[in-house]
Amino acid sequence: MKTYRLKPYFFAVKKTILIFLLIVLGSISCKNGTKEIDRLQLAKHYYKVLDNSDHTEIKTLLTDSLLTRETEYDYEQTFSLKEYEEWLQWDALFEPTYNILQIAEEGETVKVTVSKLDQRIAFLHKKPIVTDQVLHFKKNKITSIETTNYVIFNDSIFVKNREALVNWIAKNHPELNGFIYDQTKEGGEKYLKAMALYNNRK
Repeated sequence: MKTYRLKPYFFAVKKTILIFLLIVLGSISCKNGTKEIDRLQLAKHYYKVLDNSDHTEIKTLLTDSLLTRETEYDYEQTFSLKEYEEWLQWDALFEPTYNILQIAEEGETVKVTVSKLDQRIAFLHKKPIVTDQVLHFKKNKITSIETTNYVIFNDSIFVKNREALVNWIAKNHPELNGFIYDQTKEGGEKYLKAMALYNNRK
C-alpha cells in the first residue's frame, strides 16, 4: 500500500497562514495607532470649550503653545498653555457666546466662520463680531488659529466707544487705568467694573 507524507506539507501551510495573519494584524494595529483624529470634530469641540469657558479642558486640545494671528491687522501673539488658560478665564468673565456659522475641512486645516458676543463686545460694538478663522494642526492638536477676515466688525464704533470708556475712567476712576490691556482674571474684573461705572455715570 502507498502512503503519503502530508503532515510536513500541512504544517508548512499552517505556518505560512499564521505568519500572514500576524503581518495583517500588525499592519492594522499600526494604522490604528497612527490614525489622525477628525480635525472637524476637534475644531467644533474647541469652540464648544470657548463657549463653555472651560479653561481646564482647553489644554487637551492645544499643543504646548498656541499662535494666534490676525491677518488684517498684521498682528500675532503666541500663548503658552498656562497663558491661554489665563486668557480663557479673562474671557469667561464677560460671559461669551460663540456660534459656528460655517465650518469645513480643507486639506490639513479647518476653516470656520464664527460669531462672538459678550458683555464687552455688546458695550463696544453693540452686536456680535463675526470672523473667518483658519485652524492649523500638529500631532492631532491645534497649533495655531488665524483670523483671516472680519466679516462683521465696525471698527469706528468699536474704537469710539473704547476711547470714550478709557478717557472717562482715566478722569473719574484712575485707579482702574490699564484695565483695557490686562487680560487676566483681575484685569477682566476691572474691565467689568469700568463698564458698570461708565453705564451708571450721571
